Parts: sequence; structure tokens; C-alpha cells
Amino acid sequence: MSSSSLICVVSPKVPPFVETKSRLRRTRGGSVISASLRVAVPPPSSEKVVYEVVLRQAALVGEARRRTPAAVEVPIAPLRGDLLDEAYERCGEVCAEYAKTFYLGTLLMTPERRKAIGAIYVWCRRTDELVDGPNASHITPTALDRWQHRLEDLFDGRPYDMYDAALSDTVSKYPVDIQPFKDLIEGMRMDLRKSRYNNFDELYLYCYYVAGTVGLMSVPVMGIAPDSKASIESVYNAALALGIANQLTNILRDVGEDSRRGRVYLPQDELARADLSDDDIFNGKVTERWRSFMKGQIKRARMFFDEAEKGIYELNSASRWPLYRQILDSIEANDYDNFTKRAYVGKAKKLISLPIAYAKALASLSR
Repeated sequence: MSSSSLICVVSPKVPPFVETKSRLRRTRGGSVISASLRVAVPPPSSEKVVYEVVLRQAALVGEARRRTPAAVEVPIAPLRGDLLDEAYERCGEVCAEYAKTFYLGTLLMTPERRKAIGAIYVWCRRTDELVDGPNASHITPTALDRWQHRLEDLFDGRPYDMYDAALSDTVSKYPVDIQPFKDLIEGMRMDLRKSRYNNFDELYLYCYYVAGTVGLMSVPVMGIAPDSKASIESVYNAALALGIANQLTNILRDVGEDSRRGRVYLPQDELARADLSDDDIFNGKVTERWRSFMKGQIKRARMFFDEAEKGIYELNSASRWPLYRQILDSIEANDYDNFTKRAYVGKAKKLISLPIAYAKALASLSR
């Protein structure tokens, strides 16, 4: 089909994804009529869609930094001081129990920031458990819709429980945008309806939903030092790239585990170009084609790590994200067998969406 066609104008109904350009055309009789050239405009790429969220969050933080302390409006906390303290304490207990490595990283932050990051972590964990927890088989899109309504309520100062109250208090104190939270829920919706990704553009969007969002949520809390050389936008881009890199690494590490659940988080078009299919993954045999394919996937994940590092190069160089990059090294050391062998690095039992290194770097600047 041609990408464009000429049609006469008679109050045309043009779909939103079609751009219309006017043109004059002369008939045989010499009269002139208006015609329009309909040019199909492709939908924006996933990277462009996500970039709009980055710009919005960066603008919020920039506005907050320009305000004087007296100009910042902080709503009344939904709980009494003692109950709010208990809510934050419970969030800290959840972090300490279920994300020990992450929790140790938060100890490097100031107490207020540590509490706020804990509240964000707990909300993200509860959201993730909706589709990965013990009741995941009973979760429906309607349940996720209710969870999003609950999110909107807590952003409006109407928390449902103590964990919500901690997050509600956090978002009232920091310039946190609701969109990354909504996008994380959208990632859960995607997991319910989708188990294949046609190309990297689709996979990139999924990685943003389930991992990049956490970085965008957290940067406003961890703070950017007034004397930092980095622009707000570059810091957010670094957080986003790091989240994407971590999730890609997570996907490559868990190929075998995911395949046993009937899921393939690898671009289908790239598999086809490598003369591979889902059956090759389900069979779990390491072949030369698989090794070659995995080399390309690992190279791309490292490129995102490099992009993240380049964006915050002037921050604290004492960093733990090499720990996460080394999971890629471990996959290589296992001769690309991510079907039966699980790549580990030291005590890193789980990749976390919010890297400790990033928390350490920003916390050291903003104390």
C-alpha cells in the first residue's frame, strides 16, 4: 500500500494518526478544487513517549528548586505525627526484610530521604506483587484499575492504609510526579496481557514501565545538589538509562526461568534475524546461534549502562553499579547458558530497579 493518497475534500474524517496537507488541483474545465494529501504519520517511538515523562518530571524538580522554602506548600499530613512515624517505620521494616542490599544503600541517605525512599519502595513492591505475588493468578485488569484509583487518592491526601499514608506524606513534601507511578501500574497491565515483544521498541517501553519509572520516582527525593554540574534533565536521563540497563540485564539473566512460565522477553524480530525462535528458547540448548544472539543483547545492555554513567560522571565515583554490570560478565562466564544457570555476583540475589550506586551518589551530594 502506498504511504500517501490524494483525495478530494468533502468534510473528510481523518484518523488522528493521519496528517492532512492541503493542495489545489485544477479540473479539466479549468475550475480549481481543494484536495488534501493524506500522509500516514507513524506513532511516536517508545523512547519519545518516555522522554516526555522525563521532561515533565525534570520541570517539576526545576520549579521546586527555584522556589524559596516559604513558597513550598506542604499539605497537612493525613495521620498524626506518631502514627505517621509508625507508617514510615513499617516501610523501613519491609525494606530491611525483603530488600536487604537496597536497604543498606538507603542507610547512606539522610533520615528524611531514607524514609521517603522506603515509602516509594514499598509501594512499588506492593504493585509488583499484584502480578507476581501469591494471588497473581486472581488479579484482573479491574483490580489494577482499583489500585490506580487508590494511587490517585493518596496523591490527593486520602491514603487507604498506613503504607499509603507514608507515600502520601512523601509526595506532599517532594516534587514527585504521579505519572511514573501510573506507568508502573501500566507495566503490570502489560504483564497480564502480553508475553511476547515484537521488537525492541516494545521491549524498551516495558523496561521503562517496570524499572525506569522507579528512578524517575526517586530522583526528586534523593535530590540534586545546587552546585552539581549536571543538568536536571541529564540526571533524569541517567536514572532512566540505568533502570533500562538493569531491567535488560534482569531479562537476560532470567531467560530460562521466564521461558518455564511461557514468557519470552526478547525482541521477536531480532530472534528471527538470528534464525532463532521461541522453540529454541523452550528447548534450552546453547548453540552458536544463541551465543551470537546473546552477545548482541549483552552489548546493548552495556550501552545503556554506559549512557547512565556518562550522564552522571561528575557525581560520586564510589559506586556499586559495576555489581550489576558484572551480572552480564557472569552470563558470559557461563558460556551464555541462561537456560539452566542463573548468573550471580557475590551476594547480589536480585536486581533492583533503583540502583544503590545512584542512591549513594546523589545522597552524598545532597547532604
